[in-house]
Amino acid sequence: MTPTLVRHHGQTDPSAPMDPGTRARDWAEIQERMLAPLYEAVYDRLEVGAGTRMLSLGCGSGLALLIAAARRARVTGVDTDRERLDLARERLLPEAAWDGGPDPAPAGLPQLFAGDPSAVAPADGVPYNLLTVFSPIGCSAGDSEGLLPALESALPLLARGSSVVLTGWGPPERCATAAVLRVAARLTDGARAPRAGGWRPARRDDLEDVAFRAGLNPNGSGRVACPFGYADLDSAVRGLLSTRLFDAAVRATDRSQVEKEVAEALHPHRRQDGTVWMPNVFRYLVCTS
Repeated sequence: MTPTLVRHHGQTDPSAPMDPGTRARDWAEIQERMLAPLYEAVYDRLEVGAGTRMLSLGCGSGLALLIAAARRARVTGVDTDRERLDLARERLLPEAAWDGGPDPAPAGLPQLFAGDPSAVAPADGVPYNLLTVFSPIGCSAGDSEGLLPALESALPLLARGSSVVLTGWGPPERCATAAVLRVAARLTDGARAPRAGGWRPARRDDLEDVAFRAGLNPNGSGRVACPFGYADLDSAVRGLLSTRLFDAAVRATDRSQVEKEVAEALHPHRRQDGTVWMPNVFRYLVCTS
């Protein structure tokens, strides 16, 4: 599945910090769809369908939930980013269920929660049989440590022997975007160790290490091509900054400096028609609980 080239027309003051709502919309409108091939590959492998009761950690603005729901799965998402969750509600729920309505949504609709996964036990008492983590780990210092508490809260909500899917970036040599992400590392090089949230190269065993520490049993893995395609340079910069992988760099310098250097790093990936194209590979690891 090839991502659609997207163009973003919003204009902001480049010297101002990025508004969380603007960044969430950039994620939903520009960047999130780049991971759709990863979602589809996982769902195909696990035969996600009407019998699936899925809990998604870090569900973001809900595209992975939407794809699973289209396959007739019952879906529940949890995230700490309220701006992204608001966009997920717009996507997944009728207006009456999200516009000032109660949380959670009425029974039978996708369920969306903010905060700790321990609060998302199924209302009908039937446990989940699939847990997904589609926020790719392994490129941000400390991301696996942040994931472990969420996994520990969510695993008791699963039926015994359920599938758990972890995802991450592929090897840097297979990800053209890695060269652009190195901008984040260079701008935060003031400390000996990577700053919290700062970019680092993905390691071969990142996913297996998280699975081991969470007490999960790996039983399969795969790699999926997820090219990043953008209609123009502005869309590419906004999409990449919405990933949060440049947050530490913005704190260390400022947003306009980061945007400038990201744009320069993207030039080798521009085509003659002005579009930006970067082939990437992502990994997934299927475990049993």
